[in-house]
Amino acid sequence: MKNWAGNITFNAAKIERPTRVEEIQDIVRRADKLRVVGSGHSFNTIADTDGTLITLADMPRAIRVDPTTKTITTGGGITYARILPALAESGLGLATGASLPHITIAGATATSTHGSGDANQNLSAAVSALTFVRADGEIVKLQRGDADFDGAVVNLGALGVVVDITLDTVPAYDIAQTVFTGLPVSTALAEFDAITSSAYSVSMFTRWNSTNVDQLWQKALSATYTPAQHAFGASLAAHALHPIAEFDGTTCTQQGGIAGSWGERIFHFPASATPSAGNELQSEFYVDRKNAVAAFAALYAIQQQFNHTLYVSEIRTMAADTLWMSGAYGRDTVGFHFTWKPDAAAVSTAVDIIEATLAPFEPRPHWAKVFNMAPTVVQSRYPKLAEFKQLANRFDPDGKFRNSYLTKLLF
Repeated sequence: MKNWAGNITFNAAKIERPTRVEEIQDIVRRADKLRVVGSGHSFNTIADTDGTLITLADMPRAIRVDPTTKTITTGGGITYARILPALAESGLGLATGASLPHITIAGATATSTHGSGDANQNLSAAVSALTFVRADGEIVKLQRGDADFDGAVVNLGALGVVVDITLDTVPAYDIAQTVFTGLPVSTALAEFDAITSSAYSVSMFTRWNSTNVDQLWQKALSATYTPAQHAFGASLAAHALHPIAEFDGTTCTQQGGIAGSWGERIFHFPASATPSAGNELQSEFYVDRKNAVAAFAALYAIQQQFNHTLYVSEIRTMAADTLWMSGAYGRDTVGFHFTWKPDAAAVSTAVDIIEATLAPFEPRPHWAKVFNMAPTVVQSRYPKLAEFKQLANRFDPDGKFRNSYLTKLLF
């Protein structure tokens, strides 16, 4: 079995495809070592195991919308794409979305995946309750406000098998997405805060190979919208653009300032399209918002040292949250994302360069992407790590859900 981009081969001795929660409980009780794989949208071995690999793809796809609490509950193996129709029917939406809706909700929230927007927290912050099967096969139910909750949401798969997850919703809203090209880097640095606050969700895409940021994406809250011809010195794109210049922009969500449902605009790629490049590697580093401009400038200064390995890079913002192992725990955050060409050796070298450049700003790496940071350094970036390890030891005292990745990195 391989991950979605074909760059990670799983080494499981056995793959289980349960169809009932009771079956999951039985599998967990019998296994010595196991991990759960979601959509396979990971670029390191966080989901791998030499024991039993569980996929929830065959579990019932029940989706329950509660009109009273304004929440939606679904199984751990369900993707964001699959809950969009139920949300639309109920006149509800999610506050934010990742670049693509193809990823499983449990996998995305367990690894602190995010969307964009100064006021938008990451996807994990929408979780209001979750149910999982712990190491002894028993069921654990937690909800926001419980003592263990903030440690259990971004769980890295270390606590158990998430079988049910509940998300907060918001009233459905419309978004108009507009893309501009040729944003001067000097302007991006001088007016960073104004740029990232210029719309509900803002992304800057750059290949780090010129004095310009290639593309500025603005997702504005609007039912009717007339796009400006210029924004911060950048010009309105004449046609639909893909973040990767040589790819077809018509495979992305609607641009041109044409308003539409949040579910058709908040993601960069629709469920019907292959997201990003397909065959690629990815890295991402989260920096405290107060250091964003300095980190941006530092990367720009050494861009020639890594840009030959790159498809594209995205710069996004997110609001602080209280989830212990979140990349945005306790601090408003800027993410520097890198989509790499599929050359592992070249990527590793580039990542070394980027990590060294960002080191003064104490970045946190995305848990499911490529990074080379020493375990002691990663551990130092999470103030609640000791409490998380205690939580993991309580629900999984023998380390059944840990693999070599987690053991080396955290345990």
